[in-house]
Amino acid sequence: MLREMATTYGRSPGGYLWILLEPVAGIATLTFGISFMFRKPPIGVSFELFYATGMLPFLMFTMICNRVSGSITFSRPLLLYPAVTHVDAILARFAVNLLAGLLIFVIVIGGILLFFETRAILDYGSIGLSLLLAATFALCLGTLNAYLFLRFHIWQVFWSIISRPLLLVSGVLFTYEHLPPGLQQILWFNPLMHVVGLMRAGFYPSYNSDYTSPLYVIGVSLALLAAGLLLLRWQIKWILHEA
Repeated sequence: MLREMATTYGRSPGGYLWILLEPVAGIATLTFGISFMFRKPPIGVSFELFYATGMLPFLMFTMICNRVSGSITFSRPLLLYPAVTHVDAILARFAVNLLAGLLIFVIVIGGILLFFETRAILDYGSIGLSLLLAATFALCLGTLNAYLFLRFHIWQVFWSIISRPLLLVSGVLFTYEHLPPGLQQILWFNPLMHVVGLMRAGFYPSYNSDYTSPLYVIGVSLALLAAGLLLLRWQIKWILHEA
């Protein structure tokens, strides 16, 4: 964990401030641009809070998933020592980036609630569940990617391409109920739609989040985790010494 913290942001000017600037800049850009076209957000009265409740869990997912995906590559020299396992590398990256994501969430949401009129009524259960699901899904998908990145190098290129539209299909910029029924049925299978829906329900008591299914997100996550761990256990020695 200390190695991850030192090498990721410790050597750059500003350090961990850069991971705070990304969500702040994204929320500010969306708020500034879209507030000129619409008088009010799809729910609530604050554009800042609406986009924050979508973007923050999404960015937590992408940050953790991308870091965990590269954990074996990043720690490859250390994994040649018997005392260090691939699970250690995955959990260390997960823990550091989970703490960073939670800190970002508290700072940004706290600032919005403090400086803007939001009329939000917080449901800490829904907020906590959303963050838990985002982190779990990111860890599990990242574990499978950690194997695929090493076993099939072209997968890293494909992943960078197919993951870019996720922002547009995860409910960050819109609400689920405003979609056409046919599109709802398709996007329901995206676990991030459930994560964002639960987060919005945690700030907007009138928001209907009946479509969300935490069990579905957990089920998909556990399936991905099982596949990733089994593949790593099966081929980790060959990957480290031969690939």
